[in-house]
Amino acid sequence: MSQGSPGDWAPLDPTPGPPAPPNPFVHELHLSRLQRVKFCLLGALLAPIRVLLAFIVLFLLWPFAWLQVAGLTEEQLQEPITGWRKTVCHHGVLGLSRLLFFLLGFLRIRVRGQRASRLQAPVLVAAPHSTFFDPIVLLPCDLPKVVSRAENLSVPVIGALLRFNQAILVSRHDPASRRRVVEEVRRRATSGGKWPQVLFFPEGTCSNKKALLKFKPGAFIAGVPVQPVLIRYPNSLDTTSWAWRGPGVLKVLWLTASQPCSIVDVEFLPVYRPSPEESRDPTLYANNVQRVMAQALGIPATECEFVESLPVIVVGRLKVALEPQLWELGRVLRKAGLSPGCVDAGTEPGQSRRISQEEFAKQLQLSDSQTVAGAFSYFQQDADGLVDFRDVALALAALSGGRSLEELTRLAFELFAEEPEEQAEEQAKGPGRLLYKDGFSTILHLLLGSPRPAARTLHAELCQAGARQGLSLCEFQDFSLHHPLHGKLFSTYLRPSQTPPASSPGSTTTLANGTVQAPKQKGD
Repeated sequence: MSQGSPGDWAPLDPTPGPPAPPNPFVHELHLSRLQRVKFCLLGALLAPIRVLLAFIVLFLLWPFAWLQVAGLTEEQLQEPITGWRKTVCHHGVLGLSRLLFFLLGFLRIRVRGQRASRLQAPVLVAAPHSTFFDPIVLLPCDLPKVVSRAENLSVPVIGALLRFNQAILVSRHDPASRRRVVEEVRRRATSGGKWPQVLFFPEGTCSNKKALLKFKPGAFIAGVPVQPVLIRYPNSLDTTSWAWRGPGVLKVLWLTASQPCSIVDVEFLPVYRPSPEESRDPTLYANNVQRVMAQALGIPATECEFVESLPVIVVGRLKVALEPQLWELGRVLRKAGLSPGCVDAGTEPGQSRRISQEEFAKQLQLSDSQTVAGAFSYFQQDADGLVDFRDVALALAALSGGRSLEELTRLAFELFAEEPEEQAEEQAKGPGRLLYKDGFSTILHLLLGSPRPAARTLHAELCQAGARQGLSLCEFQDFSLHHPLHGKLFSTYLRPSQTPPASSPGSTTTLANGTVQAPKQKGD
């Protein structure tokens, strides 16, 4: 990874003290020459047979999954299935699932601790979530119910298994779906043992097992006791991790199936019973359980998470994207042959000017409709599909590389600062134009990929020291240029290394102008 790349998380902290936690979104797999030879041989002989047999077993699961729900109405599926369907199909799926993982090389599942009953802990929370092999934890948990995306119902075999599981389904495209999921989780968790336990991966996505991502509050909304479940893969070589940046699905599957034997440790921790405060505050409850699990694992508990499909890390009091969309925008524009420094922004400081996609294309002199649509989508649009051209002007200025950091932050301030209301009304001599929370959050979102809510929270903290609700130019530049931590952050993101070395496979190539060439992202 090149010097100055934001993937180098720890060097951003210049202050003495304990080392910064490792970046949980990056997994680098280094193989010696001997290991490469071994994997080539076993990959050619063992992996194809294992994967073929595993897929055969996967399709054998379908009749059992179909039989359990065949002929049942939607109303009947709102209650837990009992009787012969439960007995025959449950044991059939459980046995075949264990055979599937055995064929993939998971010869041993070592269980520590004791699983609580559904009355003691209606909810199970498993972490760290590091790979698509993690559903193996369902086996020692006796196939609890899960939460999954509604879109997975259309996937062959997987959709049938979700219906068999009576999974709680959430749609990312339907805002009302999340509310229904919360109500369903609460209904099942408070059923007094009528429903089987519900299993959550509270991180919501995969990491590299070196730190816990921020827990989402969904598993803790019901305010009932939960049992933490730890997942470890204590193998000599970590072939299972499937992080945001690192080996892809096929490589992880091939390398793991090439291992003679893979081991999984599943540890049940004591049931965590929430306090009255935690029952009322799911976020507090989630954070406290995260710390308990991190301590048991011996790894840090972090505030890192995925926001709008991008990994977000925490540096000081600031949340920033691991790779801001600004870099991808630069790559798109340069691929179209456009130099950002040659575009006349033509926008007035402090004046919002909304433009359409057609005006955007004309201003940037872009003719290819696909390129125009792709570049335009990087900016926040209002209800009419228009964007603020100040956003475009700042992004182009940052990508051009023709301004110093001081000039760039001054331009950002001039574009988004406003006259204080009291000064505008009384025309009295005051502190001058100020940067309010909306402008501040827009600047950090454009330049660093910071989530807007987190940036607004930070703005409020910065303003607490003074009586005003906004930041002056001096205060903004003190924050962005002279702060020992945030100043380094702005410098790293906006002025990466001038001469990056050759990138290793799976790493990010960061160019001097702020563009990157990154590997394809992985979602969960």
